[in-house]
Amino acid sequence: AAGGVVINDDKKILMIFRRRKWDLPKGKQDDGESLETCALREVEEETGLRSLKLGELLITTYHTYEESEKLLLKDTHWFLMHASGHTPLTPQQEEGITKAEWVNVEELDEYTSNTYGLIRDVLSSLR
Repeated sequence: AAGGVVINDDKKILMIFRRRKWDLPKGKQDDGESLETCALREVEEETGLRSLKLGELLITTYHTYEESEKLLLKDTHWFLMHASGHTPLTPQQEEGITKAEWVNVEELDEYTSNTYGLIRDVLSSLR
């Protein structure tokens, strides 16, 4: 899987609200797709943003989940991205995303108090 930490011209970070938690856009890699292409595609699909500029790989996170009574290890590759302009955000309702917001760095604690530990790790990799 791959996703992005998107920062805009105002130095705000993009957060999405999915399954009652604040999160970052990410998703599964398609067959034959590079991690970079996957990350850009997933951010675009989940937020409606276009013309993203891909930056460096920030961090790779790992977590386990259960599927068909098997415990699987999932790795997610997180890339830094930049969004220019003021494109309206369009949360991907089909994926359970009900909000997408630009967040000031000073307000991040408010959002990360209701997120996953791995998302806090990803955001910490920015510092």
